[in-house]
Amino acid sequence: MDSLLPLVPPVDGCIHRAAGPLLTDECRTLQSCETGKAKITGGYRLPAKYVIHTVGPIAHGEPSASQAAELRSCYLSSLDLLLEHRLRSAAKQTLLQVDRLIICVFLEKDESVYLQRLPHYFPADSPGPTGPRSQL
Repeated sequence: MDSLLPLVPPVDGCIHRAAGPLLTDECRTLQSCETGKAKITGGYRLPAKYVIHTVGPIAHGEPSASQAAELRSCYLSSLDLLLEHRLRSAAKQTLLQVDRLIICVFLEKDESVYLQRLPHYFPADSPGPTGPRSQL
């Protein structure tokens, strides 16, 4: 069972510095990643076996409908990789069996959105079907 899985939209230099040069080397072998798609690499020196990388749209102001669709695709592609690689020993078709989800963002305003919205999907006061709870 993989207890820590960073879901990283978008990957920045901090992740690469913490993981070490082997992550950068592996990323170079992946070619490019289209907006809305995701790729997986090893975690190397991170406290995780894997890193899922995704490229989100760049929006200035309110995102357009196509940018919103690309952002949705980022999450769906990332979750598809999570399931495809069976990053839990008994992977099913739901996110609730993931032990821990780490989302890295660049801006404080993005962090605020996550802190506001994630408890809706992962309530801190009620355990999910497999027991994990949000620590937000």
